[in-house]
Amino acid sequence: MKLKREVGVLGLSANIVNIIIGGGIFVLPAIVAASLGASSIIAYLFCGFVMLLVMACFAELGSVYTGSGGSYNYIESSFGKFPGFLTSILIVLASFTGDAAVANAAVDILSTFLPVFKNLWVHFFFFILLFFGFGYINIIGLKKGVGFVKIITLFKLAPLLLIIVFGFTEVEVSNLYWETIPGPAKIGEMSLILFFAFVGAEKGLSLSGEVIHPKKTIPKAILLSIVAILIIYILIQLISQGVLGNTLANYDKNPLAEVANTVFGPIGFTIITFGAALSMIGSLSGKILSMPRVIFAAAKDNVIPIKKLGKVHKKYRTPYLAILLYTCLGFVFALAGGFKELAIISSASTLLIYFGISLATIKLKIQKLKNSSDGFKVPGGYSIPIASSVSIVWLLSKLSQDKIIMFSGVLIVLSLLFFTIKLLSKK
Repeated sequence: MKLKREVGVLGLSANIVNIIIGGGIFVLPAIVAASLGASSIIAYLFCGFVMLLVMACFAELGSVYTGSGGSYNYIESSFGKFPGFLTSILIVLASFTGDAAVANAAVDILSTFLPVFKNLWVHFFFFILLFFGFGYINIIGLKKGVGFVKIITLFKLAPLLLIIVFGFTEVEVSNLYWETIPGPAKIGEMSLILFFAFVGAEKGLSLSGEVIHPKKTIPKAILLSIVAILIIYILIQLISQGVLGNTLANYDKNPLAEVANTVFGPIGFTIITFGAALSMIGSLSGKILSMPRVIFAAAKDNVIPIKKLGKVHKKYRTPYLAILLYTCLGFVFALAGGFKELAIISSASTLLIYFGISLATIKLKIQKLKNSSDGFKVPGGYSIPIASSVSIVWLLSKLSQDKIIMFSGVLIVLSLLFFTIKLLSKK
């Protein structure tokens, strides 16, 4: 029985917007402003441009490779088991480091209102409550986890909309003047961090099998959603810069609450602080619900060579060991690093996956020329996947030397693990 196609442009766009907008945007305006000042919108525009290119590649691949698995499925179908294995690990790495980054951001935000959150022991117990609390909810039943995500998602955009609607009244135009034009190096460094707020759009395309006239609807929805997100993000950045001026960079833990404090007074600070924390917790709950099932599926398919991770709980019928592993990884990394460092690791991991997606699109286009296969085709021939690949390589080149060494080491270890297992399995 086929799925019913009833999702239109607006429905698909709304799904993509809901997935992308998470916790990062509540702290990133101050981090980006510290380096780029009023010209921060350049980094936003560049990140939006890269995401449009990448999403176009996802749309073309998704129209041909219709099986489950998303990025992993596309890359494995294009290049084989080894790249598929690396992709599955990078997906998990990007996810739990992203969760750890958001957990740290939530603690930082709450500490501006409740100083007790500055205590390291409070960090420890808060992270236990977040990761293992959500892990337990999802172990005892998927329905309970989905219900919580639905409730908390209703409040996710409220703080941002309050800032956008009422913040303009306190904007000083002089605070928006560009004092200097930043060089490419600075733009690249900040875009690498800012990209954290743009990732995840491809998950919104999971509805592709239920989309009306997919060849027309999907590209329109991608364009509409990325443009909508860009507008929201740029408005947030402009209002934050316009209200706080050069002092924006001083409020790196909770910049939007400081904006709200200027616009609404102390009550605004309180509302935005707890609204932001709630949004971040909602983002975490959704990830802890969905991502362990990627580990579970990869273990079932023997992509991840630990069979126990593919076990299902006898009573609750959930992938409890995969959930437990994922929550443990998130918890450990949350304790080990701060928001900025973890956001960079998560962004870089995602960019490596997107690079594979861009190369897979190039290969698919070559095959289409030979086979004249059907499916959605990105206009412009090879120009979009090539532009996507070049942009991603340029962004990754802005990683610090220690991060490049770290990622190289991880890829080497994973490669050795894969080929060792493959060799042993033949004996």
